[in-house]
Amino acid sequence: MSRRALSFGAMAEAYERFRPGYPAELFDLVSTYAGRPIRTALEIGAGTGKATRLFGHRGVAVTASEPDAAMLAELRKHVGTEVRTVQAAFEDLRTGEPYELVYAAAALHWTNPEGRWSRMAALLEPGGVFASFGGPLRLADPAVAEAVRAARAPFLATDEVPSPDGTPPGQDMQWPGTELQRSEWFADVRQAVITRRPTISARDYVGLLSTISAYLELPPVTREQAFSRILRVVPETVRIIGDITVHLARRRSER
Repeated sequence: MSRRALSFGAMAEAYERFRPGYPAELFDLVSTYAGRPIRTALEIGAGTGKATRLFGHRGVAVTASEPDAAMLAELRKHVGTEVRTVQAAFEDLRTGEPYELVYAAAALHWTNPEGRWSRMAALLEPGGVFASFGGPLRLADPAVAEAVRAARAPFLATDEVPSPDGTPPGQDMQWPGTELQRSEWFADVRQAVITRRPTISARDYVGLLSTISAYLELPPVTREQAFSRILRVVPETVRIIGDITVHLARRRSER
């Protein structure tokens, strides 16, 4: 796991405060695809438990795995006995206890691509469901987005994580659906988008930026300089494009 993937722990409380949660529509989408009640689930890279709560509060027995101790400690503040927590990276998770659902919320891109799907299949029972969901948080107003890009430019060229397999942004099927379609372990690959357009304050927008790995990689003084410049160019409130792209697939029963 990369150093950048483990950079979030220092901002665990900010991550919990500023990152948006997940809507009930997402749970309904996954449940409908599964076609049966989901009783057991494994979450990969659970962070502070934004998605953990969505599934755990709806009767799913969730095992939330997270490699960062600080993030896991924050998660434990917000969940009950319906959630079991494990401090481990995806690559270190024990197989042999298959789940009905394995999911990753804005975390799959931090996993090692080598053997990713065979390991994922080993964590699922035959016919079990894999789900990945997330997406970048962008400014809706192009003029404000350009002003922020210019303010950020001396410190960062971009704050987004590129597609892990190089899939162009305009392609119909996005990553990880592209990889799932090529995998011998999975079938019935689907992609859906849940629209999300929150309006937040300028301060909360900068708070949100403070949880993004590109900024966390900057030296603290440089990071604060970037945030100060960004605050000077954004209005009091900003509208965010926070659409959730959902990928679903089913583990092949014959494997």
